[in-house]
Amino acid sequence: MIKIKKVLNSSVVLVEDEEQKDFILFGKGLGYGRKVGDTVERKSADQIYMSVDNPKAKELIHLIDSIPNIYLSLTQDIVAHAEKQLGTKLNSGIYFTLMDHLHFAVERHQKNINITNRVYWEIKNYYTVEFEIGTYAVDLLNRALKVDFPKEEAANIAFHLINAQSEESSSRAGMNYAKLIGAIVNMVRYSLNISMDKESIHYTRFITHVKFFVERFYEDKLLVEKDNLLFNQIATLYPNAMEVAFKVKSYIEQVHEKEIPNDELTYLAVHIHRLMNQDELNDK
Repeated sequence: MIKIKKVLNSSVVLVEDEEQKDFILFGKGLGYGRKVGDTVERKSADQIYMSVDNPKAKELIHLIDSIPNIYLSLTQDIVAHAEKQLGTKLNSGIYFTLMDHLHFAVERHQKNINITNRVYWEIKNYYTVEFEIGTYAVDLLNRALKVDFPKEEAANIAFHLINAQSEESSSRAGMNYAKLIGAIVNMVRYSLNISMDKESIHYTRFITHVKFFVERFYEDKLLVEKDNLLFNQIATLYPNAMEVAFKVKSYIEQVHEKEIPNDELTYLAVHIHRLMNQDELNDK
């Protein structure tokens, strides 16, 4: 059991666990009618913990005190929906960043201030699940707050969801990911000079592979093996696909000054080959 040290609002309390460590605890109606010293039962399914040692904790407490409770409630609904759709837990910092974003977005909207999302197209096309969650969130906000957000706001919310899945702490992660994904896909598309069927399984697998590659790239977890046997085999079997993969390698190394290992080229070439031969593969 854990004890309440302070009730921040009807859904957020400051608690102390069995080891006398302090946490901020979120849960709908959690603080309603509670007082200092009351015990709270652990229910991981609908409660979120954030250590007070988290750099965002103090900012979060200040934010909770300074904006209407509706924004926390909306944030909890959006995060719960996102975790269900994505099949993963999001970084707890999303409660601070998303709640702050929603509050500021409404202020901007009411003042007719429109800030363009520079990677709207990339997020919509390459982070389709996150964008659909963003659309869900926009509908929720429009109904609850009586506003009329434009479709671009779905990408802004998706941007925060992308960041919350990443180990990178920078708030620029989502933009960096989307821009690099877009650059790679465009380079492959123009190099192949073919129309890509975005509904095909081969295109979907290609996009998924590129997304995971970009995540590995920014998290310094690129695939590296000392044995080049598979690389040599793929280079021999699919020389045209490997040539395009090398164009991607040259671009990334020139722009980001970071070497791309042969293992990454191998798997990229395999997916490029499937795109090049998607009509033939579809017939099999």
